[in-house]
Amino acid sequence: MKLKGLFIAAILLMIVVACGAKEEGSSAPEKEELIPITVANWSQLITEQTNMLVDEQKGFFKEKGIDVEVIPGAGGGDAIKNILSGQADIAFTDPGSIYFALDQGAKLKVIYNIYPQNVFNVVSLKESNITKPEDLKGKTIGVYSLSSGTRQNLLVLLHNAGLSEKDVRIVETGLLNFAPLMQGQVDATAATDTGLFLGKQKGLGEVNVMEIKDYLNVPSDVFVVTEETYEEKRAELKAFLSAYRDSAQWMLENPEEAAALAKKYAIDGKDEKQNLEIIKLRNASSVSPDTDKRGLGTLDPAILQEGADTYQQLGLVKNKLDLENVVTEELLEEIKK
Repeated sequence: MKLKGLFIAAILLMIVVACGAKEEGSSAPEKEELIPITVANWSQLITEQTNMLVDEQKGFFKEKGIDVEVIPGAGGGDAIKNILSGQADIAFTDPGSIYFALDQGAKLKVIYNIYPQNVFNVVSLKESNITKPEDLKGKTIGVYSLSSGTRQNLLVLLHNAGLSEKDVRIVETGLLNFAPLMQGQVDATAATDTGLFLGKQKGLGEVNVMEIKDYLNVPSDVFVVTEETYEEKRAELKAFLSAYRDSAQWMLENPEEAAALAKKYAIDGKDEKQNLEIIKLRNASSVSPDTDKRGLGTLDPAILQEGADTYQQLGLVKNKLDLENVVTEELLEEIKK
């Protein structure tokens, strides 16, 4: 009986050890436990977006149960096409691209204000004495491309002065559009704050800068989803927004660390000093009086509606767009609770 008892005890011990080993080894790899979320970017993965690219080291999204993948794009319209086709869940895009999509019947929801400040500008050499929108009449002005935000925001500036595209000559100069300005091929060029910084790094001298935000301060970029995704993935979207807001706050508070990490994760991040200046610029565009009061990501439906109305007046969109049911802070409000 004693031997039988020892035999039974040995069997039980083996079972316990085996079960323990199974339990210990049964946990799936961390990545498989996370919920995948794909973000369609408007660009390549660049320095100004470092906060969204460093999850391997910082874990902002993993901590919220999200496995985030950022896929590159070729403009805001491309990002929206990727969510409409189901290639991505969230688009990182500009208001103009949203207006165009809504004008064509797309059903969208704007859920987070990434950059509440309009970062576009029109730059001219000091000696040209172009200091106000009215001075652009009859001038040749460079834009990245005819479908870019630089052209759209230039038209907004002209509209403010009672001018139209017919009153100027607009030419495509590509992303390196400060070279034509420096060489005298254009009188002014439409660009962004980071573009202007890089132009100065390459020898651009004294310039006059007209900031589009002084005339229409629509956000530069927002997160947008389809209505279907909004309804079907609310929990996942809330987790993503909470994580993104944490990552944006980290970059605001730690620009030097972000600049160092950009060397590894951003396609344009080789120069750490340059990274830091770009990150500082983008940090500045991430905040506003509204975000100071109500937190990062805060949306202002009125300014987005004003932008839509301006686009219609310019003839960029055909239909009167109603953004009341497009712009929503429901998810942000639920995160705060």
